[in-house]
Amino acid sequence: MGFSTVPCNEFVEVLASKAPVPGGGGASALVGAVGTALGNMVGSLTVGKKKYAEVEDEMWELKKKCDALQADFLRLIERDAEVFEPLSKAYGMPRATEEEKAEKARVMETVLKDACSVPMEIMEKCCDAIEVIVEFAAKGSTLAISDAGVGAAFCKAALKGASLNVYINTKSMADRAYAEELNKKADAMLEKYTKIADDTFDSVLSRLK
Repeated sequence: MGFSTVPCNEFVEVLASKAPVPGGGGASALVGAVGTALGNMVGSLTVGKKKYAEVEDEMWELKKKCDALQADFLRLIERDAEVFEPLSKAYGMPRATEEEKAEKARVMETVLKDACSVPMEIMEKCCDAIEVIVEFAAKGSTLAISDAGVGAAFCKAALKGASLNVYINTKSMADRAYAEELNKKADAMLEKYTKIADDTFDSVLSRLK
């Protein structure tokens, strides 16, 4: 199943089921795509307006970035499902003998790193999206400023959601140095970009109330 192309109701139904995929990673990528699209919408409602002629070129450039990010998020929904299958199979490998234990440990380490790479990329894309939404909130049409705020909130949620999928995988890694390196990268993104998203949301809120 192509989870990025099914109707919303089907995605939600499968997500709510006991099916192994999609899970939190794919859902986070979807939320990131929606948040980015909300920022993109602000740009769409800004370009072509005389009032915003000075930022017209910048808006088009920001929209192009959003188009690319949206495509990335949708790709990552599929990719997250792809990397989970071998991880799920690895957990079920036998470990009755020392040889089986060693083989399972070897396979687990490989698939855990693969599984971790996707939520890490989702986090990175969320950071990129938040940076773009900051600009839409500051310079885009005031008629759509609330959408920029929602976009910032959604991308923050996607960022935090993806981080949990990083941490659950790094926790099981035998290579602790590599795991801690990933954890530090995730920690840094969370610390920096949750604040930026919150500041953007608060700025929008202050202009609406």
